[in-house]
Amino acid sequence: MSSPAIDAANAAFWDELCGSSFARALGISDRSAASLGRFDRAYLDLYPYLLRHVPVHTMRGQAVLEIGLGYGTLSQQIAAGGATYTGLDIAAGPVDMVNHRLRMAGLPGKAIQGSMLECPLPGASMDCVASIGCFHHTGNLQRCIDETFRVLKPGGRAFIMVYNRFSYRQWLRWPGATLRAAIGSTGTVGDAQRKAYDANAAGDGAPETVFTSIAELRSMLGRFAQVSIARENCDHVTLRGRTLVPRNALLGTLGRSIGLDLYASATK
Repeated sequence: MSSPAIDAANAAFWDELCGSSFARALGISDRSAASLGRFDRAYLDLYPYLLRHVPVHTMRGQAVLEIGLGYGTLSQQIAAGGATYTGLDIAAGPVDMVNHRLRMAGLPGKAIQGSMLECPLPGASMDCVASIGCFHHTGNLQRCIDETFRVLKPGGRAFIMVYNRFSYRQWLRWPGATLRAAIGSTGTVGDAQRKAYDANAAGDGAPETVFTSIAELRSMLGRFAQVSIARENCDHVTLRGRTLVPRNALLGTLGRSIGLDLYASATK
């Protein structure tokens, strides 16, 4: 698909907030402060490493851009930490959710609708850029990184999460494609792979998803002065629907050695 076509497909798909299935599992169906607070606590329990990779406590007084907003948990954490917050999302639903959160909490900042492929913010205007689980859906990961570099001030920091091409899930479920990627071959990402990572209530996978290795991501971030990349995230170990080893027991071992996600921290 062309970039405009991917943008249009993503705007429709992600209008159903990322995190909606998690909210349904928690029994949350409204946008009250109590319900969103319960969602946030459960979300941060699910991803206990998130605020270590996106250190909101260091952002007070800084201009921060977040791309890909979902249910707005990280958005509210950034704004509540004292940053000058701007959110950007291709879909209207997440923008509305984050602006609702900011109004309800009495926090400054705003979210706007737009594409990171053509970021509407001026160059050298941001102290920090954060994007968790978004850039790999846009159709042009390198372009998103280049736009991140453009909008950051000298010395500005980027915090980016993308999917790991060589995670244990990739090796276990798609060994042939993963082996071909390991020896340098490229191929398309099938429906099953996309659905395994992101699916809406109708069971459709995200319109566009790419997977990236540490070496590829480091190369894409080559214009940055300093780059560090860590692996995180894993599933429960199950057998016939029974949990044998809970996910939390594996996050510090399996997650950090061959986990599902790559968290990059880069300084311009």
